[in-house]
Amino acid sequence: MTELQEARTAPVRRGPHVSSLDGLRGVAVLGVLLFHADLLPGGFLGVDLFFALSGYLITGLLLREVAATGTVSLVAFWGRRVRRLFPALATVLVVVTLVVWGFAADDVVRTTLDDGPWVQANLQNWHLLAESASYWDRFGGGRVFEHLWSIAVEEQFYLVWPVVVVLLARGGRRAGHRVAVAAALVSVASLGVMVVLLDAADPTRAYTGTDTRAFSLLLGAVVATPPVREALGRAVGRWTGVVLLLLVAGIGTMWALADGTSSVWLFTGGLFAHSLASAVLIALCARASDVPVLSWRPLRWFGEISYSLYLWHWPVFVLAAATSSWVRTVVAFGVSIALAAVTRYLVEDPIRFRAGWAVGGSGLVAFVLAMVGLVLLWVFLPAPAPPQVDVTRLG
Repeated sequence: MTELQEARTAPVRRGPHVSSLDGLRGVAVLGVLLFHADLLPGGFLGVDLFFALSGYLITGLLLREVAATGTVSLVAFWGRRVRRLFPALATVLVVVTLVVWGFAADDVVRTTLDDGPWVQANLQNWHLLAESASYWDRFGGGRVFEHLWSIAVEEQFYLVWPVVVVLLARGGRRAGHRVAVAAALVSVASLGVMVVLLDAADPTRAYTGTDTRAFSLLLGAVVATPPVREALGRAVGRWTGVVLLLLVAGIGTMWALADGTSSVWLFTGGLFAHSLASAVLIALCARASDVPVLSWRPLRWFGEISYSLYLWHWPVFVLAAATSSWVRTVVAFGVSIALAAVTRYLVEDPIRFRAGWAVGGSGLVAFVLAMVGLVLLWVFLPAPAPPQVDVTRLG
């Protein structure tokens, strides 16, 4: 949910800006918000759309750099990722933690202080799995950072996938072919791991594990490669509009009908099919350049603030008990959108585009200091005492 503007500002030949991809991101984040408000049962599939977009945009960016320079500057790539992702995440971590510590119930404070370091380390999905925290209990209301499992999966992808692309590009020509084959093979293997690890009673492990979700990102990577894009263009030909409508209808039907706890078919191929359909939809939107509905300015604006909106919305929902009434839900939506806009325009954009100190050595120093500051927050912010159980009353 963070790569479209990155593709515009990379220090290599930039691809054309596709406004409909902003719109797709807007659809994805609104789907997630509606799911968490119990208004759209399959809205959680918006995360898969985010993943496919990430895989598509980042792989396209990497392959353009390979075409221009023969390799990828990993340090520069990771530096751009930090400038794009870390400021908003750090802002949310600090503000939400202090608000929770000051005003929330003790159990929420404890889980927040417990989860925070794992979010900072981009390992939240594995931490939650180790704690047997189920995704499908609508998050239980006690973990304000539980939704950040998906950010952890994306960050792990950003760490590993560029290295793979560099290794595959060493052969010189036909790097796109090798990347496409590798991404396709790992996608199939990832689906196999999901099927093997599926627990129908609680599919959290299959849904939030990095190994089981890799295909959602890598199918986007497959369709970003030049040979697959060209083949897709030849296959669709003049029927791009018709195929787009069929894909939107199919994806929309899944969002309306899917349920994470009872739709076991999702974890035996349904999520794979959804991710593949999303990846093809993304590639065709990029090929068509301007899809009218997805290019609608309000929808594109939601896409532009989607990263901060995703970060903020669940803590706001938890603290506002957003699903208990329509009024609170509307208020939570409004507060989340306002916080996302403020974060985008006052934190994300200034640091990313105008702060000279955020680049190079000074940027590294600032990042290290911010990371140390977060560690100190987790260490020195006192946690409430654990609840006392009177064993004499158990009988």
